[in-house]
Amino acid sequence: MGSGKRQASGPTSHSPLVTDLLRRLAPHQVLTSLAERRNYRYDAIQFGETPLAVVLPETTADVVAAVQAARAAGVPVVGRGAASGLSGGAAPTAPGLVISFTRMTGLRIDPARREARAQAGVVTLAVSEAARPHGLIYPPDPASFRTSTIGGNLAENAGGPMCFKYGVTGDYVRALQVVDAAGEVHELTRDAYDLAGLFIGSEGTLGLMTEATLRLVPPPLVTRTLMAHFPEVGECAEAVSQAIAAGAVPSKLEFMDRACTNAVEDYLSLGLPRGAEAVLLVDTDGDDLPTVEEERALVEAACVAAGGTVRRAGTDAEAAALWQARRSVSPALGRIRPQRMNEDIAVPRSALPEVVREIRALGDASPFTVVQFGHIGDGNLHPNILFDPRHDDPHAVHDLAHRIALVALRHGGVLSGEHGIGTMKRDFMRDAVDPVTLGALWSVKRALDPAGLLNPGKVLPEEVKG
Repeated sequence: MGSGKRQASGPTSHSPLVTDLLRRLAPHQVLTSLAERRNYRYDAIQFGETPLAVVLPETTADVVAAVQAARAAGVPVVGRGAASGLSGGAAPTAPGLVISFTRMTGLRIDPARREARAQAGVVTLAVSEAARPHGLIYPPDPASFRTSTIGGNLAENAGGPMCFKYGVTGDYVRALQVVDAAGEVHELTRDAYDLAGLFIGSEGTLGLMTEATLRLVPPPLVTRTLMAHFPEVGECAEAVSQAIAAGAVPSKLEFMDRACTNAVEDYLSLGLPRGAEAVLLVDTDGDDLPTVEEERALVEAACVAAGGTVRRAGTDAEAAALWQARRSVSPALGRIRPQRMNEDIAVPRSALPEVVREIRALGDASPFTVVQFGHIGDGNLHPNILFDPRHDDPHAVHDLAHRIALVALRHGGVLSGEHGIGTMKRDFMRDAVDPVTLGALWSVKRALDPAGLLNPGKVLPEEVKG
């Protein structure tokens, strides 16, 4: 949070690390100039240390070579995709080696097996685009799906608007290729101890995921879209709980509060209801039109009963405009303040009304603008604290983020639904996880990364000795 990190700027062209990297890899795969290296010290909202070198691998063998060179030099290794992450996961906490996967873009579709084999640098949307001519899609769709990569999605176990009905990234992984801290390659499937599942969501702290076999599914034949708006933020959450309790399983259930809606409307002028305290966007889908319409009617009834006003999207263009609004939240908020602390809490749906009201109250009582949006169908909310690091106290931002996290934990929720812990929520882990379990997690980390060189300073708080 902020940009006050010390920047490593010493010469690296003759360092042992760079010399070894240039011995193992082609010159065009190793970036050593300060101007180049500085471009790899951040993710979407967090600045870190400038790396000593950056490697641009094209194959798993290149990743192995890079990891082995870093191990020999005793420097940290940070994996990086599109740097669209929102928790500091790709921002180095110490000068070391960044491995950027943007050149690993190999992708194969196997229609008979309904599978894709993707290297880590494949853009998320590209998987569905390649699968669609075969009558298949890849459902996980984080808001950054046009830029985020499969490797980053795996590292954070990313979700997206379709996750309520279709599931998150980990639900579509059939096999993984992983390079461990020693530079050894492992081919992992989802059987036995499900070691693949251990790496998914581990944020690059246990190994580097270089390829994945992904499950594909046929797309629904029919989709219907609606928007509902509410005079009170908790009523929107109540409508979601009532709709699901009535048996509706929409493919998308997305929420934006008034501040968020107005930010998007200022940005795009899409005709969103500026006076509403909350907006709910919903897709129902399936292969049978009467069933899809029936499900939409269940959602509409729940929205009206909770005090909402419903508007159906009459055309595909109108539906696309509504979803453009949701996917434009991040750039819209960036126009208000230059930086944001992006929370990623997930809570039981039954607790949603109380949680969104409590967060609204915390925001109203603070000197900061706090906006709420997210995948409300599965209880995954993204309260964002907007601030200007040139003027605002970072400790006050952190304190407010901590109080928001405690709201989620108090209601039986968790710190992260899809963005990961990274550095942003690392300090909150002692509130969320008991000491015995933290000790077990550290045991896993030490077993797979004995020297502690894989993305250090992320996820787990400092280990308490003795």
